Amino acid sequence: MTVPHPSLRLSDRIAELLADPEAAASAWSSRPQWRQSLAHGAPGIALLHIERAATGRGPWEPVRAWLAVAAKGPVTSGPDSYLHYGAPAFAQALACAARARPGSYSSALAHLDDVVADDALRRCDEALARITRGDLPALAEFDAIRGLAGVGAVLLRRDPDGEAIHRVLGYLVRLTADVKHNGRALPGWWTMDGPSGTPDERFPGGHANTGVAHGIAGPLAVLSLALRQGIEVDGQREAIRTILAWLEHWRDGHSWPYWITPGHLDGDGDARAPLAPQRPSWCYGTAGVARAQQLAALALDDSRLRRDAESFLAAALVDPKALAATTDLSACHGSAGLAHIAHRAASDALPHNAARLRSAASLLLDTAHPPRTDPDEQAHHLLETAGPGFLEGAAGTALALLAPATGTIPATSWDACLLTF
Repeated sequence: MTVPHPSLRLSDRIAELLADPEAAASAWSSRPQWRQSLAHGAPGIALLHIERAATGRGPWEPVRAWLAVAAKGPVTSGPDSYLHYGAPAFAQALACAARARPGSYSSALAHLDDVVADDALRRCDEALARITRGDLPALAEFDAIRGLAGVGAVLLRRDPDGEAIHRVLGYLVRLTADVKHNGRALPGWWTMDGPSGTPDERFPGGHANTGVAHGIAGPLAVLSLALRQGIEVDGQREAIRTILAWLEHWRDGHSWPYWITPGHLDGDGDARAPLAPQRPSWCYGTAGVARAQQLAALALDDSRLRRDAESFLAAALVDPKALAATTDLSACHGSAGLAHIAHRAASDALPHNAARLRSAASLLLDTAHPPRTDPDEQAHHLLETAGPGFLEGAAGTALALLAPATGTIPATSWDACLLTF
């Protein structure tokens, strides 16, 4: 029997402090995005309590309380909804609860399934029309947080045989075709947005983003996860290979630039300089990109790619300079999130790399909750500084610690919303 890591005490204490929605700090609970936000609000906090209840670590009362907050008013659909907000976010939380308690929330989920699928079809129509016009995409068209890659993750779970997921996959395949813009051949995911998804004077010629949260690693993960489930559309394998080749071209050791700019394409000396130390995050960095590559390798049955991706991830997670750049605990870009990715990747890894990844996960857990640290004091400090949310806050930290600290796999697949699991 696996002896739980001491960081489990921190996870438990965070959950205790987040058991009652009425006790949430008004500075967070009064924000407009609180009720429907998977990233920052009620659905994301519900995920923590759903996973704990499913594994016998906590009661169901907090689950019901947090889901009730999310359901207090109309659920947003249409252009303002996406994986981390509105109908897809609520569907993710309810799907996890239904997995733990089969048959529960069936009526609400059936309604949400129809809403998410209809919105996905509409968004695919708009995206394909944009491609036909020859325009460049916005990040929010395709990325994991706001775009069709994120919606695709919901559809893979809720309606894997439906029209909508096949349309999303077909769109992602089209996205990988090069485009001509101002006389230059660019990857189809090149955007004139800045990395935040809005116009940015620092990126006058746009950029191509490498990460999972806002870049091409998100579509790579969805295309690969679908293929592993036996869901395939024309050109899907070739699209995966196209993305992999592009990532390989820009790889620097075990890292990737967060984004590629015209300076990179033009061979500008500063742009092509060796990468400065950067955190190996899920959102941007080696953890997310290499895990997406590992999923692609498993989907394609490519042993060389699998070995390389696992080696890149293992190396990045013990790189002192990269870890020094990792300064928080969050699921998005902190040590707890990295421990979770290492643990998840180890479960799919070749034996030698699995051992390296498990060792890295253990060290990351020690970083997240150092020996002789008071879990109560740490949990309170985390709530005060990072807030209660899922993506960058306390709830996500507690969730990310659970599986590696107990040596288990998530019972509810809560991490499907990160696309790489």
